[in-house]
Amino acid sequence: MSGHRLTLRQTPALRLDLRGVLPDTLAGLSVAEVERLPLACGRDLVPLAEWFTVEATPTADADTVAALHLVGDLSRVDHIGHQMASGRLRIDGPVGDGLGVQMRGGVIRLHGSARDQVGCEMSGGELHIDGDIGDFAASTLPGSMDGMRGGLLAVCGCAGDRLADRMRRGTVLVGGAVGDFAASRLVAGTVVLGGRCGVHPAWGMRRGSVLFADPTVAPMSLPGFVTGGGEMAVAWQLMARDLARHTDFPALADLPRRAVHRLRGDLAVDGMGELLFVT
Repeated sequence: MSGHRLTLRQTPALRLDLRGVLPDTLAGLSVAEVERLPLACGRDLVPLAEWFTVEATPTADADTVAALHLVGDLSRVDHIGHQMASGRLRIDGPVGDGLGVQMRGGVIRLHGSARDQVGCEMSGGELHIDGDIGDFAASTLPGSMDGMRGGLLAVCGCAGDRLADRMRRGTVLVGGAVGDFAASRLVAGTVVLGGRCGVHPAWGMRRGSVLFADPTVAPMSLPGFVTGGGEMAVAWQLMARDLARHTDFPALADLPRRAVHRLRGDLAVDGMGELLFVT
């Protein structure tokens, strides 16, 4: 199956919206048909060819997965991978807001950094990011009650405030530092923090797990959380082995050989979540 490579010619003066430009949507289109696709730029609709150079990229005959490759400084291009359901999307360069929002399947690999609302309300698939991301990743959209609902968000760099706010299901891995209110109002799912975190982590947490993978940077003040919860050796081994398979995060490889200390809370909301500290 053939794919496409879209190379941005120049940084747009107004924000460009890439909703609808997805690997499976473009898979059956010719280069000319792709060039005619309408994109929202400010308040106008413009042909895709006005901003991008389009090339067909043949793949191996046995490869039946649709592929799309975006290249360039896309920091003023928003909603890349919006509601993506299948295929592979590779991005070389920084991107704007809303990467992978409401994503349902497939794989997105970003070699660069992203702005706010990465993976909001995603329910499936994998979203891998080499660089940093902004605020409200894996969280809710305005007016919604639930954040991320499934899938994997893996960030090798740092994340901003409100990471995984109201997250309900899935896994979030962040290798670097995170901002304030990480995993706030967490309903379920697993959040792994490999670096320092800002103030009020797990604020209002109801259920789910937050793992502080580096014992040297764990938060010192956690009002609303108490030691307890009984035996967890078996549950910890299952979680540790599952996390250790993520090769993008070498620091997680030895988790099955480490012990953890557990706190329960947030008691301010009768929460039954768990904070796990690797020792």
